[in-house]
Amino acid sequence: MQLNGSQIFVEVLCEQGVDTIFGYPGGAVLNLYDELYKNSDRIHHVLTAHEQGASHAADGYARATGRTGVVLATSGPGATNLVTGIATAYMDSVPMVAFTGNVPTPGLGKDSFQEAYIEGITMPITKHNFTVRKVEELADTMRAAFRIAQSGRKGPVLVDIPKDVTAAVCEFTPKQPEQIRTVTTYDEQQVKWAADIINAAQRPLVYFGGGVRSAASCQPLRDLIHKAEIPATYTLMAAGVVPYGDPMNIGMVGMHGCYTSNRAVADCDVLIALGTRFSDRVALNPKTFAKNATIIQIDIDPSELGKNVDVDLAIAGDVCYVLSGMLPLIEEKKHPDWMKMIHEWQAQDYHPVSDPTRLMPHQVIGEVCSQCGPEAVYVTDVGQHQMWAAQYIRHTKSRGFITSGGLGTMGFGYGAAIGAQMALGREQRVVMFTGDGSFHMNLNEACTAVSYELPIITVIFNNSVLGMVRQWQTTFYEKRYSQTDPHRRTDFVKLADGFGLKGYRCTNLPEFQAAFADALKQKGPTWIECIIDKDEKVLPMIPGGGDINDIIME
Repeated sequence: MQLNGSQIFVEVLCEQGVDTIFGYPGGAVLNLYDELYKNSDRIHHVLTAHEQGASHAADGYARATGRTGVVLATSGPGATNLVTGIATAYMDSVPMVAFTGNVPTPGLGKDSFQEAYIEGITMPITKHNFTVRKVEELADTMRAAFRIAQSGRKGPVLVDIPKDVTAAVCEFTPKQPEQIRTVTTYDEQQVKWAADIINAAQRPLVYFGGGVRSAASCQPLRDLIHKAEIPATYTLMAAGVVPYGDPMNIGMVGMHGCYTSNRAVADCDVLIALGTRFSDRVALNPKTFAKNATIIQIDIDPSELGKNVDVDLAIAGDVCYVLSGMLPLIEEKKHPDWMKMIHEWQAQDYHPVSDPTRLMPHQVIGEVCSQCGPEAVYVTDVGQHQMWAAQYIRHTKSRGFITSGGLGTMGFGYGAAIGAQMALGREQRVVMFTGDGSFHMNLNEACTAVSYELPIITVIFNNSVLGMVRQWQTTFYEKRYSQTDPHRRTDFVKLADGFGLKGYRCTNLPEFQAAFADALKQKGPTWIECIIDKDEKVLPMIPGGGDINDIIME
């Protein structure tokens, strides 16, 4: 059948199972938006306040569901406003397809109005990107984008579509979505070697990252650690994969991890690294990281094997398939001496002490968890509040903690919370934790939450400073607080009212308990401002390049 480019655009989206798209209209994509209008019963478009918010919303949608998030923006500034969101998804291996409009093909490269070479701009931060120059190429290019986003190590793909391509006509043939290329193969001999090493270990430790969640390999991981009694530590991106309270879960590792997990890395004799890349926030000194251990690394991306830390056995493959193949070879075993050491270290972990005279982060987060129950989804911005959330939330869902890890994008949270809420439905409880610094960056997305009546509860830790950077200045720069006290006078309660949502301000725990209970009853978005001390710290913290002996405990 003969269709124009805009019609093909919508048909392929539906073909790929897309039901929600986030975006912002503009001249170069008017043809696409006109067709979306005609097909609003098939595809739900979510209009955000800013293209960056749309990109984070598509990201949050993908993280909450595992499905591909989709975002659409116009040419020039619309396209460049997506860059931070695309880079955020790229660093955390999130499947996303970004569509941008561009000037008509005769105007490309001529500095036309609102023209930007977005293909070149995004080349380093996408798995692949395309510029469609002929309408005949549009359908198969879109199909390739969705396939690439979900295949192997997941990530974002960009498709740039000049305006004349959206108007041109060609023959269109519907197709069934291609089967995603799952990496099912692995070296069986290497897996046998890995099992032998694990079976012989006296002090084994599993260290896992976000790749485990991406590979849907949570259950094989849990089976492994319980079958062989292997304690497990995780990165920020993997919080929730092993539930809070699981006896084998010894907490987050790295700069803002707990004492036990960092000590276990230093003292284990076998380290099994699953779906993780030994980032600089974990392996602060790559030369001494797990220096007493035989290191086994399993990752779907061969380029990550041994990239940051030298390993003894590198296995390329999907963690789910590799672990499933390894489990029958693993002996049921106990490690009483090793677990005794773990328990002794756990007694030395930092545990904050409540102060009834002020509102403290662990109190706030604990109360949120108590009132929300185990099914809530938590989203964060980036900063101190992010680390408090990672440390104190009682995670029970593998996709219940959504945060920007690799890029560390301040302003990520509200858009991501909108995407998660849209994906999961209004009956799902979504709570967003932010700080006053991060929240100022993209709080304009409040209008989106209000427009769509999304019951997102935003908890704002307001210490009136840029807390994480200020903490570094306290520790390493002799308290020279350069530009970390912005002297802002934002009244979040009044601002909430201006956006059309309900706001609360709390200075103590009883006030917060009452405010949060009331927020849970609201049908639309709410903000709860928590006034906290500017000297509240994230503990512990390991200086760059340090080891376990460098952990700052006070």
